[in-house]
Amino acid sequence: MSRIRVLVVDDAVVVRKLLTTVIDEDPDLEVVGIAANGAIALGKIEQLKPDIVTLDVEMPEMDGISTLRAIRQRDRSLPVIMFSTLTERGATATLEALALGASDYVTKPANVGSVDAAMDAVRRELIPKIKAFCRRNVPPPPPPLRVKVVPAPATGRCELVAIGSSTGGPNALSTVLGQLPAGFDKPIVIAQHMPAVFTRYLAQRLDGCSRIRVREAEHGDLLEPGLALVAPGDHHMSLRRTSAGVSVVLDQSAPVNFCRPAVDVLFRSAADVYGGDVLAVVLTGMGHDGRDGCAVLKQRGATVIVQDQASSVVWGMPGAVHQSGLADAALPLDDVGAAITQRASSGARTRERI
Repeated sequence: MSRIRVLVVDDAVVVRKLLTTVIDEDPDLEVVGIAANGAIALGKIEQLKPDIVTLDVEMPEMDGISTLRAIRQRDRSLPVIMFSTLTERGATATLEALALGASDYVTKPANVGSVDAAMDAVRRELIPKIKAFCRRNVPPPPPPLRVKVVPAPATGRCELVAIGSSTGGPNALSTVLGQLPAGFDKPIVIAQHMPAVFTRYLAQRLDGCSRIRVREAEHGDLLEPGLALVAPGDHHMSLRRTSAGVSVVLDQSAPVNFCRPAVDVLFRSAADVYGGDVLAVVLTGMGHDGRDGCAVLKQRGATVIVQDQASSVVWGMPGAVHQSGLADAALPLDDVGAAITQRASSGARTRERI
């Protein structure tokens, strides 16, 4: 099988060298070209026909956003992974890039202490995404749960909507939350795999495109009808019932499934607090985070919806839930919002569509 051909676009010589080294050391990948700005990159895309492009957000002459726009005018299918800084400016630019059609992003290593640590960080974050988007040499999905799940009788109620997402999640969340009516009266909690700073701007962007309220969660927040709380990056979010209501608990305990926030942490706590009165929704994302949490929810009688494979950027997380027999329905992204609204308003369980 041929190697995946990567074009690296970054104005910094050091970064181009780091990316080239990490990519070329993988036997499934090869760097076929480099470019110091977007104008050069556009010419090399025509010349080299890469399978995927890594694109720096901030560059002179022609920055990453302008370059992405030009790429998408010519080719809607070429995968583009943005390479972004962990700053407010980097966060806003990255979210804009995702809205314009970037496939995903990787953050530049910061304060890692050494070149080797920086290479390890890039290797861990970038290489799996390149392989996933090119759909070659991708490891098989994780095996289904070995433990038999015996669902409890359905409660017939929905008192909470809990959503988990990762790769492709910002745009998927925008679609789903944008479909909810202004009078939606259930609390929503969201765990999106994203670093600190980014989640605040994600929540602001979602709030701007939704008829419900959306904001980044803070420790001690009380869940409210029609309010969606997004777990802040680098923090797990769980729920706790208090005399005042159900409140948010944030902590920085060890990552789960290599993630913080982790969907499994949120879903397990939702089961502890609400039992089966939960609608869990697993959207596009790599890996299998959320699968084990869905198993706990199903044991309590909750309903689980996953995004279907055709509409997912990566069918890792929703696929793992579905393959484990935990999903009540696998729906196209455009149908998820309506399903949430119907389930929250009627209490009727969603029926299997596939």
